[in-house]
Amino acid sequence: MTRITRKWRPPLWLVVAVTLGVVLCLPLIGIVFVRYMAPLMGYREAAYAAGFGVLAATFVMGWGLWRFLLRPVQAMRVRVGALRSGEEDALDPLDQYGTSDMQALGQSFLDMGRALRNRETVLRGYADHVTHELKSPLTVVRGAAELLALPDLPAVERDRLTAKVEAAAARMTALLDAQRALARAQEPSARGVARLSDVAKDIEVVQDGDVPLPAEALTLVIEHLAGNAKAHGATKITAAVHGDTLRIQDNGTGISHGNRARIFEPFFTTRREAGGTGMGLSIVRRILEAHEADIALVPTDAGARFDITF
Repeated sequence: MTRITRKWRPPLWLVVAVTLGVVLCLPLIGIVFVRYMAPLMGYREAAYAAGFGVLAATFVMGWGLWRFLLRPVQAMRVRVGALRSGEEDALDPLDQYGTSDMQALGQSFLDMGRALRNRETVLRGYADHVTHELKSPLTVVRGAAELLALPDLPAVERDRLTAKVEAAAARMTALLDAQRALARAQEPSARGVARLSDVAKDIEVVQDGDVPLPAEALTLVIEHLAGNAKAHGATKITAAVHGDTLRIQDNGTGISHGNRARIFEPFFTTRREAGGTGMGLSIVRRILEAHEADIALVPTDAGARFDITF
């Protein structure tokens, strides 16, 4: 997640207040300067000096407004166009945000842009993958329908084809349900805190604590991780809270080195024949990203271990 480096920047109200103060004081300073310096310099020379001073102060004030207000706004407008064009560096932080308010606005822009780009990537990936995934069950249904239309088809063969149609329909339903769950996981969610022991029903809590996730979101995360672990032969699943990290570990068969880089990709699964959709870990990551958290697979000697950081 892209975060802006925190630096002290003046708030917008301070910049506006200083600007108004300078605008108010400059004429008064000019009048006082001319009044007291005219006897020494002459009225015309004092007036010229006062005018030059006001002009220089106005230039400095204009430069300050450009630096603290105009330049960040222009840069963010350029970044919006870059994001629309799909440029890779569109979500890099700016070098200067001017004020603390612009810094907060810039972070909101980065978060929004990241969410939009993630959704676009997911939708594009879904369109590519689901088209491929649905072809197989649709081919089964089409072929079975043609055979079932034969009047002299034996009853045993008819039952076998009917079972194939039902299995294909179940596969398509699972794919569509997984996509619906993925879309829901990307929606903005309410903030909240849940006690690990209150939602961890099927796993062993070795160190309890509060997790900065709503109970519903934490339940979904644990259910997906536990279900994935059990599908890979795990008989024991533990969870522990260590500061800002939630650690979930199992004693299953683990994840091979070659698959570790792909486990969070939508539709990637090693259990396709058993009905796996490959969406469980992708849904978990989307839920956590919606709450500004992250999940990582941590190498371990046995089973699989996931660290969720907040």
